[in-house]
Amino acid sequence: MSETRSPVEAKPPRSLVRRLLISAPIATFAALAVIFVIRLEQGGDPSLIPSALIGRPAPVTVLPPLEGLDKPGLDTAALDGKVTLVNIWASWCVPCREEHPLLEKLAADKRIQLVGINYKDQPANARAFLGQLGNPYAAVGVDEKGRSSIDWGVYGVPETFLIGRDGTIRFKFVGPLSDDSLEKVMMPEIEKALAAS
Repeated sequence: MSETRSPVEAKPPRSLVRRLLISAPIATFAALAVIFVIRLEQGGDPSLIPSALIGRPAPVTVLPPLEGLDKPGLDTAALDGKVTLVNIWASWCVPCREEHPLLEKLAADKRIQLVGINYKDQPANARAFLGQLGNPYAAVGVDEKGRSSIDWGVYGVPETFLIGRDGTIRFKFVGPLSDDSLEKVMMPEIEKALAAS
């Protein structure tokens, strides 16, 4: 004898709302993927992620110095009047090691100052990193828990921010600097900031 289900036991058809809830994330992901591919094909640089902070004052940041390093901590109030690069780095970050020689090169340019935010790092490891590779920073602030870096809108390390003399963020570079990006991207931005009054 075959069983028949009562109308109450029958599965209800999927509602339109449920279908939209399932398909919306898929459609959003597909749209973002298409934009990303188009941008890459048109020569877009994924390291140039837009930042809501561009054109706004740098976040007020006061960080303690790296213990055992003869450099001050970071206080953004001390940056006013100077064109400054703020580099977020960590000893555990392999790309930070790759870009380090270029930071040394930038630090030799006396028209600008280079300061660092040491991100979620062990002090002994950070000191060893700078001891081995050299210390290009005029100041190193320790962001042990990463909270200050969140205020800067940091996605990961390394990231470098260009601050104008007026304390405004003028440019953000995500990822490690390379010879090419230093010459074609960062230096033109630095020259613009230096030329601004």
